[in-house]
Amino acid sequence: MKNKRFKRAEDESLNLDEMVSGIVRGERKWLAKGITIIESQAKHHQILAKELLKKLSSITRKTSIRVGITGVPGVGKSTFIESFGSMLCDQGLHVAVLAIDPSSSLSGGSILGDKTRMESLARNDLAFIRPSPTAGTLGGVHRKTRETMLLCEAAGYDIVLVETVGVGQSEYVVREMVDYFMLLTLTGAGDELQGMKKGIMELADGLFVHKADGDNVGKANKTVSELNQLLHFLQPSTPGWTTKAYPLSSTTKIGLEEVWTTIQAFIQTTKESGQFIQRRTNQRLEWLRSSLEEEILDQFYQKQQVQTLLPLMKEQVKEGTTNVREAVDQLLQVIKK
Repeated sequence: MKNKRFKRAEDESLNLDEMVSGIVRGERKWLAKGITIIESQAKHHQILAKELLKKLSSITRKTSIRVGITGVPGVGKSTFIESFGSMLCDQGLHVAVLAIDPSSSLSGGSILGDKTRMESLARNDLAFIRPSPTAGTLGGVHRKTRETMLLCEAAGYDIVLVETVGVGQSEYVVREMVDYFMLLTLTGAGDELQGMKKGIMELADGLFVHKADGDNVGKANKTVSELNQLLHFLQPSTPGWTTKAYPLSSTTKIGLEEVWTTIQAFIQTTKESGQFIQRRTNQRLEWLRSSLEEEILDQFYQKQQVQTLLPLMKEQVKEGTTNVREAVDQLLQVIKK
């Protein structure tokens, strides 16, 4: 694969055609600016974002491999991504990382700052790392993660890694955005999985027991065996694919190549069976549904009548003079009128 280096744009303007050209050329500064506009809540940015996506959608681009990575906090997702991403870059592949940070309930901004925890990968010219706050979105992803992935594909990235916050809730949201969904876990998972939703395991296309190094190797192999026994009784996430557990160490690099081999085998298998195309189609339909709901809610709350009536309804519900159902009916009258 051709090993082109991603250039840095110098122009600070927001000319849309120039931005599109910069993104298609793989200039990281333009890609970052484009994602900022996509994520912005400002009205003029939202209008610009729609035009940006429209222009990029008309351009033939490569199909990136989308990989979702989840696991409980402390399992080492960022450490894994740094090692795995660096290995892929060494092979000449372009890697985009969408590192989703939990949002501060006060400021709404990112708390962790994943880019600072992937310093080596961040310096690699073949990699692009974008930390984004969840902004309260369920599933540990940003509400504009789908659009961001499209921008990364337009910029020519071969693989897009989506790291979730590992909240343990609504991980199906990530599953519906990616091609391959992997779950990182730790040794002693037999006890841990008692408290883990079985549904999360059923969503995974691969389970990887992380930190399988040093004195932990024996325990890790035991956990892998336990997980494979469990997986035998669970419904596979993808028809025609057998989900398995593997040992993995980002420190000693044991299992890193196997992760990539497994992902490639998964992509080939699903393309041959038609599951890959079907999943991408389902992703677009889900994107349509969620975007429609989001747009309807935005338009609803922007109506002057709603902004006037809503505080009154809240006060009446608070005082008990109106029940919730009655308040909802009155607010919906705004739409009916």
